[in-house]
Amino acid sequence: QVQLVESGGGLVQAGGSLRLSCTASGRTFSRYGMGWFRQAPGKEREFVAAISTSGGARYYADSVKGRFTISRDNAKNTLYLQMNSLKPDDTAVYYCAADSRDEVSRYAAEYDYWGQGTQVTISS
Repeated sequence: QVQLVESGGGLVQAGGSLRLSCTASGRTFSRYGMGWFRQAPGKEREFVAAISTSGGARYYADSVKGRFTISRDNAKNTLYLQMNSLKPDDTAVYYCAADSRDEVSRYAAEYDYWGQGTQVTISS
């Protein structure tokens, strides 16, 4: 089992940047494909980005492509999401998730473990 804790959320103005972190403990972090998802009030949870175990494969939702970058540091057991050019529509609770398969997936049902989420609020 792996435990995930997100951090780095906050309130920023449109056009600003934030970097989210997700620190893992428990079983070997490097064995898990990782993803970021988000959920805005009244909306379903949606895929943001995913990364393979080695970091060699990355996949983004169209809505964040070119603005967000997912990365990982397996030596530090940490996943990152660098978010630039933020928009009010990016406001949501952001969750990291771990997939025990070595795949890059956009489907929440395929992830085994989830963090508690961190709030990101973008003001216009």
